[in-house]
Amino acid sequence: MPSTSPSTCMSPFAIVLAGLTAFASTPASSSAQTVEPRYSEEVRALTANAAVSAALERAEELDPWALELLIELTEIPAPPFMEDERGERFAELLTELGADSVWTDGEGNVIGLRRGSRGERTIGFGGHLDTVFPEGTDVTVRQVGDTLFAPGVGDDTRGLVVVLSVLRALEEAEVETEDDVLFVGVVGEEGLGDLRGMKYLYRDDGLRPDVWIDVDGGGLSRIVSMGLGSVRYRVTFQGPGGHSWGAFGTANPAHAMSRAVRYFQDVADTLTRSGPRTSYNVGRIGGGTSVNSVPFESWMEVDMRSESPASLARIEEAFLAAMDRGLREENELRREGPALTVDNDRIGDRPSGEMDPSTPVVQRALATTAAFGVQGELARSSTDSNVPIALGVPAVTIGRGGVGSNGHAPNEYWIDRDAYLAVQRALLLVVAEAGFAGPIS
Repeated sequence: MPSTSPSTCMSPFAIVLAGLTAFASTPASSSAQTVEPRYSEEVRALTANAAVSAALERAEELDPWALELLIELTEIPAPPFMEDERGERFAELLTELGADSVWTDGEGNVIGLRRGSRGERTIGFGGHLDTVFPEGTDVTVRQVGDTLFAPGVGDDTRGLVVVLSVLRALEEAEVETEDDVLFVGVVGEEGLGDLRGMKYLYRDDGLRPDVWIDVDGGGLSRIVSMGLGSVRYRVTFQGPGGHSWGAFGTANPAHAMSRAVRYFQDVADTLTRSGPRTSYNVGRIGGGTSVNSVPFESWMEVDMRSESPASLARIEEAFLAAMDRGLREENELRREGPALTVDNDRIGDRPSGEMDPSTPVVQRALATTAAFGVQGELARSSTDSNVPIALGVPAVTIGRGGVGSNGHAPNEYWIDRDAYLAVQRALLLVVAEAGFAGPIS
């Protein structure tokens, strides 16, 4: 985001002209991307239209309402797999703000359809309903000056507010699109949700929007067009257990797991020192009943990520081989009792992939970002866009605006600093991708 915002006395069209001109004359950084002239011209033409210009102005005027809505939605808990209450309110808001039809699908995604004049394609536009915080977390918003403190206030409650703000601005400015637009509150983005909402939308017989525009993350410059893939396992070693003295000599699940982790790291370290960036992490461990008991089970949860599907497959193969080796060697050491077993439960599978920078939705994301004097930078991350990107469906994830930090922590905060710019950028991108059909008659 630029250090200063466009002057509020400038018309949206003047802002776009200034932004595109400044962007074109500024040398691109190594991570910035070039905007093809036809997409810059498309944005100029859009913002020259009275109805679109009015929608952009309305997006800024809605900022106080958007702040109140952010507080309201943040204080509705949405733990993993428990997004229903927030989803119900999101559905009510979609109806109140003018969606043509609203429903909740079989996985819990809340969807509002805004029909286009032609309806030949469907554009999906959404943010995720869930937060990482468990049931019982205090989600009361505490305001200190211009700063809002609360778990989930930014990630991704603010993203939901951007989605709703765009719907309201389009309706009140009577902007019509050619293609249908789905305004979606998506479930299961965080943690063990494993993108379940998006996987449901893009299942073989699902809605499968032709283009997906996601709102997640902060700022204006970062545009996610590449999905970071990951696999996650919960591994459980099990045995008979017993007293640490009386049952000594039986196979020990904790010992087997310790061996397995060591063998895994020995190989994983070599696999991650070169080639596409790849990571691994043993994030949680547990098991046992007391210090003087041989545990009857020991478990751990492991996360592996990579920019490359091939590299991710290699480290996953090494991981599974290490689990088998740890099990085998511990069983060979046992002096009595039955052998240990291991359960390698794959609890997460986030696909990877990347969009060609010349893809229209990527170019439009760059062009609409440039409209505000900001150089868009294409990035890789793990978001709901992973699913369509991996399937070859055009998709990007754009930022929710404002200034925030400490995501996934209880002291998460968000500041309403020129946050309306993110709504304006999202509105321009949705209209550009869905096709402007004129004011509603």
